[in-house]
Order: sequence, then C-alpha cells, then structure tokens
Amino acid sequence: MTHDDRVTLPSFPTLASLPAADHPTLLAPPVAAALAGWAGASEVAVVEIDPDLADTAAMSEAFDIPLTASGNCVVVSGARAGEERIAACVVRADTRADVNTLVRKMLDVRKCSFLPMERAVAETGMEHGGITPVGLPEGWRVLVHEALLEEPVVVLGSGVRRSKLLVPGRILADLPGAEVVADLGR
Repeated sequence: MTHDDRVTLPSFPTLASLPAADHPTLLAPPVAAALAGWAGASEVAVVEIDPDLADTAAMSEAFDIPLTASGNCVVVSGARAGEERIAACVVRADTRADVNTLVRKMLDVRKCSFLPMERAVAETGMEHGGITPVGLPEGWRVLVHEALLEEPVVVLGSGVRRSKLLVPGRILADLPGAEVVADLGR
C-alpha cells in the first residue's frame, strides 16, 4: 500500500482510510462479497485498527470519534407460528435498539431477543464485535436508525475486529434489505 492509496476523511482526521472494495483482506469474506456487488461500495472506506479497540467506546476514545458517528449492529430474533424472524438493528452508538417494543412489533412476534452470539457469528461469517449490516445473510431484515443517515460518515464494523468501515450515513438507506426506522434507537 502506498501513501497515495490512503484517504483521510475530513470528519475523522485521526483515521487514515483506504477504499474498502480495494482491500478485501481487511474485511470478513461476506462483507467483501457484499461490497463487490453493491453500487454504494465506491463510497465506503476501511481503516485498520488494533483489535483491542474494536468495541465502540474504546474506538471512540482512542480516535476522538463522537458516539453519534458510530453505528452498533445487533442481531435479534423472534418467532410467530413456528416461523423464526431475524433482523439486524443498526443504531447510533449513543442509543440502544428498542428491541422489546418497536422491533418486536415490526417483526410481528410475541417476544424478541438477541440472537446468541455463537449463532450470530456462525450465520453471518463475521467475528464477535465486528458484525455489520453489510453482507448479512439473505432474508434478514436490516433496520437502520434514521439518525445515522444524517451523519456525514458513520463508523461501522467490518466483519472483523481488526478494522472498521467508514460509510456516508446517507447511503445506509441503500443497503440491500435496509428499512429506515425513525425511533429505532432510544
């Protein structure tokens, strides 16, 4: 990688980023595959980080990134008439997904709970602490907190703990299967 390959986003001068689609080794395989087929991929960057900084609070502190510019992705499930319904909820990091009320109603289930981490990791092909809405299994709903669309750049997982994606907030609505939800984060 040469210095010319790097891109520094004005919103986060502490992060030197690279075009994500050109650096698939910094991504989980499903994320790299999804970017290869997504029109918005040309605007997505990746930044390599110390895996110990993968958790949102540690990353925000280390790189002086406001929590409002970070998105957390949680995977939830519920069942109705024997049919399991799964959704990934992407919320601004200074909020929590309204799983027990809003998401439960959107999935039309009696009870909604977090997918066990082992299962989420196995089914997404992503690492614990790196799950992202980019490259999720087909058929999963992707609920996106509307507030993230207002951010110039959103920091998301890359599928692995050793890097992060930098995505213009406005294109999160264009993710395959994305549903923008106003009050998803509380």
